[in-house]
Amino acid sequence: MSPTTVSKNVQPRVGWRFRLGLTILIVGWLSPLLIPVVTRTSLATEWKTIISGLLAVGIPEVFSIVAIAIMGKEGFDLIKNRIFNFFKKHGPPDRVSPARYHIGLVMFLIPVLFGWLAPYGAHLIPGYETHRFVVSLIGDAMFVASLFVLGGDFWDKVKALFIQRAKAHISAET
Repeated sequence: MSPTTVSKNVQPRVGWRFRLGLTILIVGWLSPLLIPVVTRTSLATEWKTIISGLLAVGIPEVFSIVAIAIMGKEGFDLIKNRIFNFFKKHGPPDRVSPARYHIGLVMFLIPVLFGWLAPYGAHLIPGYETHRFVVSLIGDAMFVASLFVLGGDFWDKVKALFIQRAKAHISAET
């Protein structure tokens, strides 16, 4: 084994560089939470806009690059592996029962259809105009939840939509 080859089973050392990089990464990704603080200051509107924009778009990305540079590839891979392992463990199963799949499809389609038809028939729904935000929030939550109810095989189907050469192979299983 050459000195540059690292075994996959070897855990990287969690030292001060890893902790500093992790802290910078967390601070960077939490920076958008400071936008309400900036908007309540007495700064000029132009400065509020610039600072809020940086907090939302620029700072998280720059802090991520700095954090990865500090902690190194091994530290970044450790964080990435822990996150992916968490989602593998607690994420949706690959195969789900037919009943769960049908419930998930209904949960998936209702917000899509409602979002598509609501601009044309909002006046027909009582109370929609006064509670538009709540209805939209519920629809978004239902849409995201449906992706977990539908399971991992559905994610593969969605992924295939974006692959030009993907083909559907429909089996005789029901």
